[in-house]
Amino acid sequence: MAITATAIYLRHRKHFNHDDAEFDRAIAQGWRAWLPQLTYSETTEDSMALNRVDGGAIIIAGSGMCTGGRIRHHLKYNLWKKDTHVVIAGFQPNGTLGRKLVDGAKRVTILGSEIAVKAHIHTLGGFSAHAGQTQLLQWAKAFPGAKPALHLVHGEPEAMQTLQQRFAETDWQANIAAPGQTVKL
Repeated sequence: MAITATAIYLRHRKHFNHDDAEFDRAIAQGWRAWLPQLTYSETTEDSMALNRVDGGAIIIAGSGMCTGGRIRHHLKYNLWKKDTHVVIAGFQPNGTLGRKLVDGAKRVTILGSEIAVKAHIHTLGGFSAHAGQTQLLQWAKAFPGAKPALHLVHGEPEAMQTLQQRFAETDWQANIAAPGQTVKL
């Protein structure tokens, strides 16, 4: 998915609000020309081969809270190594593998195996791909006429309650969905 998202970004980068002429010149020849040392792991086999790299590698994965995708395999095969460094960028919600790592768990369960966490875990805040409160309220203002039902389903409870209150200030009822709740749309 990340490879496809990157290709889409490159095709439509002129529509993004950025001011980086150097990047535009460099990327004009394509992503691989800009970062020739970058290797895409396009297949499951390519990704599995990374777990056999012995001399060091930087694995970049965009799988959110470490709960899905190939990153689980990379973590399973590398978290127990003292020379591994894991950089987690962005917010990790409670209950996710990413949050357990950020909070300093000494052992985690991945794909049915209990893994000792000997890796160094580093966090970079402020890199969440999710819209913030201001952006969500701005998005909501764009709806003409009657406001559709709004259900908040992702986030920390306190943050969702605050967002719910902010929506109420704009006369829009936002419901906070309960875990396991089914909502008929």
